[in-house]
Amino acid sequence: MSPRKRLLAMLSALLLGGCGSFEPQDSAPDQHVDHTRVADAVPRAEPHSKYGNPKNYEVQGKRYTILENATGFRQRGVASWYGTKFHGRRTSSGEAYDMYAMTAAHKTLPLPSYVRVTHLDTGRKIVVRVNDRGPFAEGRIIDLSYVAAKKLGIDRQGTGRVAIEVIDPRGKARAIGPSPRPASGQGQLYLQVGAFTDHQNATQLLSRLVDATSENVLINRKTAGNRNVYRVRIGPLASEAQVEQLRGALRPRFNTLGIGEAHIVVE
Repeated sequence: MSPRKRLLAMLSALLLGGCGSFEPQDSAPDQHVDHTRVADAVPRAEPHSKYGNPKNYEVQGKRYTILENATGFRQRGVASWYGTKFHGRRTSSGEAYDMYAMTAAHKTLPLPSYVRVTHLDTGRKIVVRVNDRGPFAEGRIIDLSYVAAKKLGIDRQGTGRVAIEVIDPRGKARAIGPSPRPASGQGQLYLQVGAFTDHQNATQLLSRLVDATSENVLINRKTAGNRNVYRVRIGPLASEAQVEQLRGALRPRFNTLGIGEAHIVVE
């Protein structure tokens, strides 16, 4: 290497090191989140995102090819998680990263995909929606949101040995966590307490609800025209009577929680 090239390489390394040293370190949020009240992602058929699904891409000199069909995909390796450093930033799919949502990043799965993650040391299982790319650290196969990592039990150590399996929403994959209970053979019952085009507003309501009810709380994303609608729901619930009981219990706190109205939905 010529003296000039060596000098340029040294300057480049110094600049990169400087940028890295000023970048804030990733961490867990300051506020407490009761992960036991955050529901797993609910698999549903979705079109591939128009962002984040090129045929292939390159990161750090390595080329990755996106799977056209992930049916039956399984993988074992190390899971990690990401939190405050990326909260609110745009993911590869174009959605805002939400460390309180059950999401994840993967290098080659189509966006979005639904994945069952099993902690190999404890047997604990969760379901997440993959909407981002990564992790690109050697040996890691999936990057979980903060709340997903907490539900899986790897938030404190930072990583964990896992097995992942793609769930086909059109199939009959077994649900993880509380078993969904059909209402009169028509589907699952939920109490919907809010619908927002701003994902942050939906997240804020979810955070308030996990402290207000012992039932599962989730954000259901729906595309309407050219925009996303984030619907905040509680459930699934066993019966219409339970929905009404829950609505009655929450009604005195609607104003405090930021709920305008709540209604039953069946899906």
